[in-house]
Amino acid sequence: MPLSSHTTRLSMLALAICGLSSLAHATNYSLWINGRTSTPGNVNSPADFTYWGGSPALGVQAGINPISVNWDGKSHVATTNAGIQKALDCYCTGSNWCYVAVHSAGNLQIGYALSKYGNSVRNSSSVPTDGVCTGAVGGAKQTGWNIKFVDVGAGAAGGSELADSGAWSTSEELVQDLKTTTARAMYDHNLTRNVNFYMYAGAKGAVTSAVLKGQNDSVVAYHSTGGTSGTAGRRLCNPGQSSLTCPYDLTLGTAANEDGSKKWSFHSVVFRDDAETLDHYVNQSWAGVMSKVRTHMVNTAK
Repeated sequence: MPLSSHTTRLSMLALAICGLSSLAHATNYSLWINGRTSTPGNVNSPADFTYWGGSPALGVQAGINPISVNWDGKSHVATTNAGIQKALDCYCTGSNWCYVAVHSAGNLQIGYALSKYGNSVRNSSSVPTDGVCTGAVGGAKQTGWNIKFVDVGAGAAGGSELADSGAWSTSEELVQDLKTTTARAMYDHNLTRNVNFYMYAGAKGAVTSAVLKGQNDSVVAYHSTGGTSGTAGRRLCNPGQSSLTCPYDLTLGTAANEDGSKKWSFHSVVFRDDAETLDHYVNQSWAGVMSKVRTHMVNTAK
């Protein structure tokens, strides 16, 4: 027997209410993943922004519902990446979505997670309480994570010649990962699961510039901060540099660089430091090229 129009209207109303209830629980988060450091924040505290600078709890803006995804900043990416995945499971599944900002070796962490595990089945998390995730218990499952974009400041996914040259202690596990050939072979950098990586490249070099290839932020060169593909680093610079020392420009956007080298898929240079005023260092004060990333997160992560 067909349903009466009255019953049909009630059923549709009930479905609409359920849909609104579900949407009401959807939350966006801004995840911040640190780079190489000897002073990371508390890995068990998503509210510890020691690495970055002023805390959002004290009024510093860092995007909607900011979460500090702290890791030790010195161990192999392969052994610490589980902590990154846990945060993604917590804040970026179910009806929740994430904006992700990373610094330096944090680029390796999010790239590794997406490439290696971005197509795996994840447990949708329970709703975090005060920013702390208790984990999913018998919850729904989904493939991968809900990520709107990744902002990358001073990205080290292409490695650094400072690791190659021995300028950093090779006894540190992360330094071994940061060798240019190692970092580039660690995972498929083109496999971002269709998540856009927005690259911010600083160019205020220092005495280390003699070791680094082309324009650089004193720690990482443009071939890495610009998301350029290949098995080794290219010498890329700003427009107007000497045609003898650095004849080819790092291009903006997703286009190939002036020497024909291509960027990894879904990687786009949105900031190139033509004025050469921004270096690599956050200095626990949201400084360096990460200042540009924070501005974008504040204006966009809502």
